[in-house]
Amino acid sequence: MPALFYLPPMLLLGPAIAAMLVYAVLRWVIWAPGAGTSPQSVSEHGLWVGVIGWLASSLQGAMTLGIIPANPSAAVSLVSAESIVPALAWPVLGCLAVHALGQVSYPGPRRMRREAMLSVRRIKDFLPRRLALTTAAIFVSAAAAIARVATLPGFAAVAPTTVSDGQYNYYNGGGDGRIPGPEAAAWLGGALLVLAAGTWLVLWLIARRRQLESLDPADNALLRTIAMNRLLRTVSTVAAGLTVIAGNFASRPDPAHGMTSWTNFAGLAATVVLLVMWWWRPPRLAAARLGVRNRPESGLATGRQHPAARLVSSLGALLGLAAAVPLVAGAFLSQLLMATASYGFAGFVTLTATSVLLVIAAGEFLLQRNYGSPEAPRGWPRQPASPALLTTAVLALLVFLAVLGVTAAGQARLAEGPGWVPAGLLTAGACAASLPAFLTVWFRRGVRDAPRGLDAALRAITLHRVVRTIAATLTAQAAVLLLTQSQAWAAVFGPDAFGEAVDPAAGSWWPATLAGSALGAAAIVIAVIPFRTPARAPSAPAPRPDKEPAT
Repeated sequence: MPALFYLPPMLLLGPAIAAMLVYAVLRWVIWAPGAGTSPQSVSEHGLWVGVIGWLASSLQGAMTLGIIPANPSAAVSLVSAESIVPALAWPVLGCLAVHALGQVSYPGPRRMRREAMLSVRRIKDFLPRRLALTTAAIFVSAAAAIARVATLPGFAAVAPTTVSDGQYNYYNGGGDGRIPGPEAAAWLGGALLVLAAGTWLVLWLIARRRQLESLDPADNALLRTIAMNRLLRTVSTVAAGLTVIAGNFASRPDPAHGMTSWTNFAGLAATVVLLVMWWWRPPRLAAARLGVRNRPESGLATGRQHPAARLVSSLGALLGLAAAVPLVAGAFLSQLLMATASYGFAGFVTLTATSVLLVIAAGEFLLQRNYGSPEAPRGWPRQPASPALLTTAVLALLVFLAVLGVTAAGQARLAEGPGWVPAGLLTAGACAASLPAFLTVWFRRGVRDAPRGLDAALRAITLHRVVRTIAATLTAQAAVLLLTQSQAWAAVFGPDAFGEAVDPAAGSWWPATLAGSALGAAAIVIAVIPFRTPARAPSAPAPRPDKEPAT
């Protein structure tokens, strides 16, 4: 009984905490100390809204909706309201909430006098027409796939059996079942309706939001189009994901008929939708580019044209490719990863971090080889990494050590093997892989023919990338331990939290997996924190343009 009273507050507390964190991140991005909002900060704010919205829109946890596993102890079944509602609500409502928070987190008017806009702002005035038509077609296709699911019958799962053929040959039979099609279609159709209604509400919010004082009317209108572009691309992928779930349900054969193989062609169509939405980039604010209106005040404005600066800038895309190499390898080693549990996933995170750190070190080595000179002065940044990033790295280390300690204590109570030891060793190996990058930054020669401050800025960019990678690795490894060793946490906190013993034979303990999912999302956000170029302080303090003196 105590668990029943404890569950609803946790279901409300989780989304509330997530919303506050997203709002704090977006306000931190948009807020420029001492100068108010600027076109650059507004553009970065829109980018972060898109990135966090993409992360929140993943339907991976709902792909087996309506499927009755043949071996219940080997998989988590999504056949009841208690399991289906969270699996669909988090991505559908999460991506809509992120885009809504993106509009709410813009600062309000600060001037004593405000210019009134007499024209009525409507959704169709800012809506990207071609993208809107494409999104509508995707929604219609998802509705058609769900309607097909409503016509399909359900069937029971057949437990796996072992059949002996001779002395050594064994064949495993059985297969998964599924719930009745109308029931699955009701859940998927409800999610699609909520997604469509929420999309319209967020579009209305984008159109009705107040004007930003730092932008002129044309840029304000373009900013609304950019926000609608990012929203429509995100909800299109969610609708395509619902189509994949419907296709997965419809493709399952009845194991009672002896058929076990199946293919979901909707997955290929969803992949095409994902690639198209990645390609369909939003327009850019003209005020956010280099120009008379907002030319950077630091000496890096001219340094960006230096070949060394272009080399360091181009490494950003290469780092993304280096992080994707383990992803491609994981697609071929998925069975091995599932078999090795936390060892495989912790090794996957370590391999990703090591690839990124080695590319960073190689970039510094190439920078010295091509543009280094013994006669060039060596600059060192006064602040190698921002206080916010250093604080994030320290917090990530403390969180990882705490998770490691609790996991070790829980496994000792359960009399299990020390599964935390490989995770700790792999994490230490990932941190050790950062030493080549640190050493190359420290001992690298100065860049010849570089403007003043460029060499120090390039070192700061590299150090930012290294610290960012370490912080993301520590956070991701903590998430892996929580997701794969949740029963160890149940052994430590389960009886105290719920007032009753937790079954050690259960597959997972949901508070630990929820915390692990949150840390996994945080690790992805940390991994893409951009580097901000510090602006030169003006020689004389100028009055703030966004405020007028009170009279």
